[in-house]
Amino acid sequence: MSAADAFPTKHLPRPKVEVLPEPPSRYRKLIGPGIIAAGVGLSSGEFIIYPYIASQVGLVFVWAAVVGLLTQFFINLEVERYTLATAETALTGFSRYWKHWGLFFAILTYFANLWPGWATSSATIISFMTGGEARFIAIGLLVVIGLILTLAPVVYVALERAQMIKVAAALLLFAVAAVFAIGADTWADLPQAVTQASLPYEQLGFAVLVGALAFAGAGGGQNLVQANWIRDKGFGMGTYVPRLVSPVTGQKEAKPSTGYVFEPTPDNLTRWRGWWKFANVEQLVTFVLITLITIVFTSLLAYSTVYGTEGLNDDVTFVQAEGQVLGERVGSWFKYLFWVVGAVSLFGAALGIVDYTSRMAADVVKTSYARKADENKLYAGLVWGLVAIGVLVLLIGFDQPLALLVISAVVGGAMMFIYSGLLILINRRLLPAPIRIRGWRLVAMIWAVVVFGIATAVAGQEQIRNIAEALGG
Repeated sequence: MSAADAFPTKHLPRPKVEVLPEPPSRYRKLIGPGIIAAGVGLSSGEFIIYPYIASQVGLVFVWAAVVGLLTQFFINLEVERYTLATAETALTGFSRYWKHWGLFFAILTYFANLWPGWATSSATIISFMTGGEARFIAIGLLVVIGLILTLAPVVYVALERAQMIKVAAALLLFAVAAVFAIGADTWADLPQAVTQASLPYEQLGFAVLVGALAFAGAGGGQNLVQANWIRDKGFGMGTYVPRLVSPVTGQKEAKPSTGYVFEPTPDNLTRWRGWWKFANVEQLVTFVLITLITIVFTSLLAYSTVYGTEGLNDDVTFVQAEGQVLGERVGSWFKYLFWVVGAVSLFGAALGIVDYTSRMAADVVKTSYARKADENKLYAGLVWGLVAIGVLVLLIGFDQPLALLVISAVVGGAMMFIYSGLLILINRRLLPAPIRIRGWRLVAMIWAVVVFGIATAVAGQEQIRNIAEALGG
């Protein structure tokens, strides 16, 4: 029996059988997808939510970032396991059981990201420094995002470089902050993250804390698109699948509708162990480590400057207040450095969000519904569709609609609750026995199902209550 025979063929063709390519002997050239995941994930949670929590209750909740990041580490690795072994995205694997699973997740992701929140937040920070109107700055940023993603010859390369610049800027800020902004007393209080770890729900509310725990680092559709990024980078069986290119400047390549699998021979399994080790190391030293460093340092900055300050909001105005205090204590140069890095970080998040939203939808449409379509053109159309909707919303002058607020707050957790279970299904049923999920990794994924189920229920109740209060008022 071939490894390809395990794959249901009711909705999609059976994958082809090929030899698993040799794993990398040097890791440096293949490092990248984890940095993209960290770069896209370094947004409001890392620059606003965790610092806001630190400003209100100190460092006693930093432990939640570790738990949340480790949970997402295991999710990302199960997404990568399937793609490393099959060259298919996890959504394609889900769609083998029900044709519309991929479309279901793609639509939810698209609607969750309709509101251009990260571009608007980046523009607001820029307006702190320039005095311009944030709405028009945000429109300009959206157009720039559309141009970057549709004119770059190879989309993945442009995205990787942009996120590396963003991560480098953030690390530079933290290096400077460690010397000039974070005092000895703050460093002395850092052990409180362990010695006084707690769940301060009375001060902040259970929904805020559970959300911060569950969505540290990434969340929603971003974890799923890890499959697309490692495939474009050429990990494992993804070597056989061409990359997304610009329909204007890129060189078009033939595109298969489904993937490739390898037989579990001794040689292939030896290569698999090399790829699996690399994937684990790459995620751990990029996505997990970079995100954890960011959360710790932004929390320390907030704790050292605005801890105990009343009247702070857990939105982008928090960054303005923190920057003002940093300017008074360190110097105006540091205030502007802090704001510049914050603006770059949120712009990088917006760039990555538009990419992964459009990339996921284009792959689903190509694989399950229009196999003869040009995926590069589908991707470009979806990118500009998302940009156009964002520009229209900003021109009309809408604040974030309540419906979209609910979607962005709840849908991400609901998606992760569902697809964590589906990842267990495809990685136990479709893959050859020697490489299936088992043991403590299986336990970790069951934990993910539980924690995101609880997070979704709590966040949903909170948002419904907020809408009821707003309508009542």
